[in-house]
Amino acid sequence: MFTGIVEELGEVVAVEQLTDASRFRLRGPLVTEGARHGDSIAVNGVCLTVVETADGAFTADVMAETLKRSSLGALEPGSRVNLERPMAVGGRLGGHIVQGHVDGTGTILKREPSEHWEVVTVGLPAPLARYVVDKGSITVDGVSLTVVEAGDDRFTISLIPTTLALTTLGIKQPGDPVNLEVDVIAKYVERLLGPNAQENVK
Repeated sequence: MFTGIVEELGEVVAVEQLTDASRFRLRGPLVTEGARHGDSIAVNGVCLTVVETADGAFTADVMAETLKRSSLGALEPGSRVNLERPMAVGGRLGGHIVQGHVDGTGTILKREPSEHWEVVTVGLPAPLARYVVDKGSITVDGVSLTVVEAGDDRFTISLIPTTLALTTLGIKQPGDPVNLEVDVIAKYVERLLGPNAQENVK
């Protein structure tokens, strides 16, 4: 379980292409401190399992399914990534409930800078639009954000200077892909209130 509050701006050190997967080595001295084999670290919002750590970096194997559903397949050595360790039990929930299970990818459509913040428009797949609402929460590349305005195929977010400086959202350009995770509570509510709602409550 994560909160979408990015702890560190890391970097891809190496990518090894395997038969049906990829092996990533990522540098992140903060998130690897105390990390062990089997621990989880979110990379651009994708929950990955640590294989090994050394010298402030960690290795993770990424399955074909994850590469297909996320933008991790576009990463290469030198790419910057958002890193977050799982939430500690009893800690503050600074963002919202994030699982690290990407629902799909979107695309940066437009950036509108202003004096103190920047408004970014993100395109999203039509099937995800029903889970995105004005003033609701969404995770973009692992960053917990509040939706300013939701549309049928896009939404807008306002980024404060801290988010621009400490996450990859400060360097993403129009046309760049981003990982999206919608609010899991909305998905559960939809399931419970769907066509089989009566059967679900028996």
